[in-house]
Amino acid sequence: MTNLEVSEETEESGPGGYAAARLLLLQEKERPGPPRRAALARLTDDWLAGLFAAAAPPRGTALVAVGGYGRAELSPRSDLDLLLLHDGTADKAAVAALADRIWYPVWDLGLALDHSVRTPAEARATAADDLKAHLGLLDARPLAGDAGLVAALRTTVLADWRNQAPKRLPELDALCRERAERVGELQYLLEPDLKEARGGLRDAQVLRAVAASWLADAPREGLDTARRRLLDARDALHLATGRATDRLALQEQDAVAAELGLLDADTLLREVYEAARTISYATDVTWREVNRVLKARSARPARLRTLLSRNGGAKPPVERTPLAEGVVEMDGEAVLALSARPERDPVLPLRAAAAAAQSALPISLHAVRRLAAAAKPLPVPWPAEAREELVTLLGAGEATVPVWEALEAEGLISRLLPDWERVRCRPQRNPVHTWTVDRHLVETAVRASSLTRRVGRPDLLLVAALLHDIGKGWPGDHSVAGETIARDLAARIGFDRTDTAVIATTVRHHLLLVETATRRDLDDPATVKAVATAVGSLGTLELLHALTEADALATGPAAWSSWRASLVADLVKRVAGVLAGAPLPDPEAAAPSAEQERLAIEALRTGEPVLALRTEPVAAEPEEPEPVGVELLIALPDQPGVLPAVAGVLALHRLTVRAADLRAVDLPSGLGSGSVLVLDWRVAAEYGSLPEAARLRADLVRALDGSLDIPARLAEREAAYPRRRGLAAPPPRVTVAAADSRLATVIEVRAQDAPGLLHRIGRALEGAAVRVRSAHVSTLGANAVDTLYVTRPDGSLLPDEEAIDLARALEEALR
Repeated sequence: MTNLEVSEETEESGPGGYAAARLLLLQEKERPGPPRRAALARLTDDWLAGLFAAAAPPRGTALVAVGGYGRAELSPRSDLDLLLLHDGTADKAAVAALADRIWYPVWDLGLALDHSVRTPAEARATAADDLKAHLGLLDARPLAGDAGLVAALRTTVLADWRNQAPKRLPELDALCRERAERVGELQYLLEPDLKEARGGLRDAQVLRAVAASWLADAPREGLDTARRRLLDARDALHLATGRATDRLALQEQDAVAAELGLLDADTLLREVYEAARTISYATDVTWREVNRVLKARSARPARLRTLLSRNGGAKPPVERTPLAEGVVEMDGEAVLALSARPERDPVLPLRAAAAAAQSALPISLHAVRRLAAAAKPLPVPWPAEAREELVTLLGAGEATVPVWEALEAEGLISRLLPDWERVRCRPQRNPVHTWTVDRHLVETAVRASSLTRRVGRPDLLLVAALLHDIGKGWPGDHSVAGETIARDLAARIGFDRTDTAVIATTVRHHLLLVETATRRDLDDPATVKAVATAVGSLGTLELLHALTEADALATGPAAWSSWRASLVADLVKRVAGVLAGAPLPDPEAAAPSAEQERLAIEALRTGEPVLALRTEPVAAEPEEPEPVGVELLIALPDQPGVLPAVAGVLALHRLTVRAADLRAVDLPSGLGSGSVLVLDWRVAAEYGSLPEAARLRADLVRALDGSLDIPARLAEREAAYPRRRGLAAPPPRVTVAAADSRLATVIEVRAQDAPGLLHRIGRALEGAAVRVRSAHVSTLGANAVDTLYVTRPDGSLLPDEEAIDLARALEEALR
């Protein structure tokens, strides 16, 4: 039973059976949203007023609702923020007894209570020391008792707020920034805090407080609707969970969506993100205005005296610095020039945005709204100037983001790019992704702007970056859908047929390089040839290389590393050679390296495994060297069980496998006779330092002779770590990849990443009597994609039916 489901005995704990009436009200489906919150506040008001009256309060006392309750915004599990106000004339014991007569019935019902007992002077002193307390008092509302006492306190507190605004508002701004840094931005979080995250209910309250200072006011359009959506979502969250929580956890989102009558959790998140975006934008505009006013006030007296003396007492002219045709800088913002005529100049919105971003200035609210209301639509296709201004905007780097958000807030982006609406505020249910789809596209353009010197056509790179995930608003493969949309949008923007085709191809294959580099054998000629055929030209390959990096960097820290960068660069080099006409090398003709041959001879001589570790640090950035892994070479006489044994030992030593190449080496005559298996692994330490080669070798010997029970050891480790609560992982999926390889059959395993996963795969493959030629491991977040090149024991490819049976057996073994 939840606290809301109070027992019948609790009904009589206050006048009118408050508990029962409250429960009935919350169970009603006909009055959701503001009507229910208002009704709950009225019901609670009447009950508390009854408790106050029944306690025979002394004169000069009043019961006051503050904070959210003061605004009559009671969610089902909201705290009751109460202040017992007294003028100081009553006996302290009588005031304390009155407080007990009110607080204890509230506690008895299991309701959360934030309470205090103060005189008006004490309340003012607390507000002076505690900014949050001051904000709560701004919403003070009398419930019972001496209304004049409450009115006097409200007047005094509000006057203090306005008088102290130059000092308190910067303090409040800093508090908001610290909270945003700590909690994050609501509009991008998969599990947002509806109250504390930036753009949430706390920021909506802050905007009310700023307005009460008379120093600045937030843009009102859409603000009340946004606030109401978040309050409705919090109500539904409280009802669905039975708890006083503001965090919209993944496992609660479907239930909350159902409570609100929405289609699904994605629809819920989009509505929440839309609301948060409105509040965030209003917050940015408001604090910008506050800082402008405060700066002007502090500088005005001395500056004004100087200017008046220079101008013979006349009012000084407003300073305007030209930025572009029809655009000037004024008071630290990009604004429209007095001569600007948006109704006659369809390029002006893009020109103003580009000028603002290039100057690292915010574009003023008034300018954006005037452009949205009066700007003439661009012809289709766009004129060359409009296309160039879009490229200039996208190439401005970090300064692009706030300008883009301003245009988006007033609907200008969806007007310029109609397909944008489908990705706007669309969540990405992948913890690797930091942003919603639309913000990720802008972030990718920001990242691409720093890579434009690497490509011959920076304009195509920036536009492809903006459009690469545009297909995520449509069903099916987003790359396929995105190709069609990008082709249409590129033609709309005014690119010719050739450039449009390049942009479409780049969008279609924007995942090709990273997926191929991390999941396929680059020594297989079929791999390189397939990429070269898809890309078609060196210019497109160059664009794809830069877009791959920009996309990964804009996704999140888990999506890019020096290791991935080195693999992609290797693939690009090989593909560029093919596109330039160079012949593909034959991997079968490649002789073992001198180090491999040395280890093979030693293994054949001793009859035991021989290991060598070689570290090769590679820098992602010159000033930040990052090791991409360690090459682990192992040579041993060919025997069954090698792959699971080595993978298991590496897992026990907390080494992450990134790639593995296995080959049988037949030594030349005179060096010995017999077949030796040489394994070339790329590994990285999960944390800490690398283990010694001698320890790895000792454990490998034990694993091969059966004295080291790897499955049992891995199971013990897993049992030692308690499982975290969360969504159940989807089942593994194993498929036969269409790789057109002449060397091996390609099996792709998609599963939840876990220690020992490759060991379990190796055991299953040993049981199926196939030989592993190479393995390529790719991990993003909790998801692993392991690609295995396998053959029959004689080195031949698996027939189709046999490959399908192997995939099914492997999938079953991993469940």
